[in-house]
Amino acid sequence: MSNKVIAVVVDGLRFDTACETFGFIEHLVETNQAARYKVKSELPSLSRPLYEVLLTGTPAFENGITTNQTVRLSKEKSLFHLVKEHGLKSAAAAYYWVSELYNSAPFDFAQDRLQMDESKPIQYGLFYWEDDYPDSHLMADAENLRRRFSPDFLYIHPMGVDYKGELYGAGSKEYREQSLKMASLLAQLVPIWMQEGYHILITSDHGMSETGNHGGTTSGERDVPLYIISPVVLPGIYEEEIPQLAFAPFVCELLGIQASEKMLSKSLPGFKKKEMLT
Repeated sequence: MSNKVIAVVVDGLRFDTACETFGFIEHLVETNQAARYKVKSELPSLSRPLYEVLLTGTPAFENGITTNQTVRLSKEKSLFHLVKEHGLKSAAAAYYWVSELYNSAPFDFAQDRLQMDESKPIQYGLFYWEDDYPDSHLMADAENLRRRFSPDFLYIHPMGVDYKGELYGAGSKEYREQSLKMASLLAQLVPIWMQEGYHILITSDHGMSETGNHGGTTSGERDVPLYIISPVVLPGIYEEEIPQLAFAPFVCELLGIQASEKMLSKSLPGFKKKEMLT
């Protein structure tokens, strides 16, 4: 069984919107090939703080990444650090804030767009900085990294859904259409990844309000999906709400590496840990 993981974080994707628009992924749930969970995002429900939550498994009061304006390297041990420490390879196609958290800050647009440096926590990276950078290009960037470098952990972070949500609101035609476009892109790539034996996780950092905001405490801003396609997770729909802090240590479980000491110890419903480890 492969231990390789692909994590797709669709920025700004609400739970209910994913359930309504992610047709192929929901098809996999219906046909017992994928699991669906609802995740309650940490607070504040902002992007940079929640990238840190997802990738280090630590809350904002502890890691200090409390606003989108907190521009510095993370002080915590991220999934990228752990992957490197265990002699594995990581790659990311992501918004430039991810580079600022784990590779170098501030971001140098000329120098840091393409990063191929095995001494860095993110060893292979393609980063963008325009919020309207097309999701189609970002997914192509990610697939290029996968095919060229065969990373053990590939982090994919498209921004289009968040961009349209902030412009038009979560109830808009534009937000729904962008989510449908993202669903179509996933429908093209997920079958390839499944065929090649990856553990696949699809989630979001935060949701979106009807008025195009996030950062607050409402369910629309905090409730996000988590889809898991993996032979070690029983397919189906799970009603138990999952804390976002459980994401990073679960990725460690899939990769077969030790989680950091600060990561939350929580097993996801349906996770066949004993079967995986035998």
